[in-house]
Amino acid sequence: MVRVLFVCMGNICRSPTAEGVFRQLLHERGLADRIDVDSAGTHAYHVGEPPDPRAQAAARRRGIELAGQRARQVVVADFTTFDHILAMDRDNLALLEAHCPDAQRHKLGLLLDYAPDAGRRDVPDPYYGGGRGFEEVLDLVTDAGQGLLDALVPRLR
Repeated sequence: MVRVLFVCMGNICRSPTAEGVFRQLLHERGLADRIDVDSAGTHAYHVGEPPDPRAQAAARRRGIELAGQRARQVVVADFTTFDHILAMDRDNLALLEAHCPDAQRHKLGLLLDYAPDAGRRDVPDPYYGGGRGFEEVLDLVTDAGQGLLDALVPRLR
């Protein structure tokens, strides 16, 4: 079992969207029992809350349900539990690096590194913007999720 953790700041917009999209991709490829996925935030602002209603609505329009998720903060155990810990942006990656044991640093990265054609490294935070921002996040994490899955599949054989 490969374990993947998606991380943003509050775990109510970008990382739960990435989790939901990736779960859908796993389901479509029949790999849901081979790859485990979760999401978390670097900050505890929204612990226990569901994803932002705008993120849920945008995802639902694409057939992806986020409502069952609840925000949580990254904990030290995550660095050993997960095989891949992928931040939505460089600021959150830096926060992860500051708390990650040296022996686990190889697990850290940026989600958009799996979408080289995106032309950017950071998934923009849609929280303070309009509805289009949530659609853009869905587009970016879908492309990156497909790239990540393509990279992981050979490890499952």
